[in-house]
Amino acid sequence: MRKIADSLAWLVITAWIGSLWGIGYVAVPVLFQAQPDRMLAGMLAGKMFTLVAYIGMVCACYLLIHGINKFGRAAFRQTAFRIVILLLLLTIIMQFGIQPIMTSLKAHALPVDIMQSAFAGQFKMLHGISSLLYLAQSLLGAVLVLKTMRCSIIELSPSTSHSNS
Repeated sequence: MRKIADSLAWLVITAWIGSLWGIGYVAVPVLFQAQPDRMLAGMLAGKMFTLVAYIGMVCACYLLIHGINKFGRAAFRQTAFRIVILLLLLTIIMQFGIQPIMTSLKAHALPVDIMQSAFAGQFKMLHGISSLLYLAQSLLGAVLVLKTMRCSIIELSPSTSHSNS
């Protein structure tokens, strides 16, 4: 059963960090390039980022529960576990702190595009902060992938070498 839980943890990390990178650095830039209506593109991008945030929160919960089940209190001393906590906190800050303010600014600007409104400066500032936090998440995600990959290679090495002997 532990092997299944460990394999599921790998898939969860892949889904989380893959969706973070795929949406943020592939889908949304293509959307803004292909969609001439920037308001529509922004609305669709927001929906994609919301989906990524919820995927991240679910994945983080699984990884935290898995880590505690596997390592007990020692999980809190592990770098990968701490990265998951930090990624979760950043996701919560962005989804429930910054995003609602940006949505409110857009609503107040209607029927005008937010970038053509009196709220443009505040929106740009929040968008910049959000972009920096997203970059931080992306980099932490890379560290998480590399850290868990390194750990599993080390864990697999002894059993692999014994089976080949």
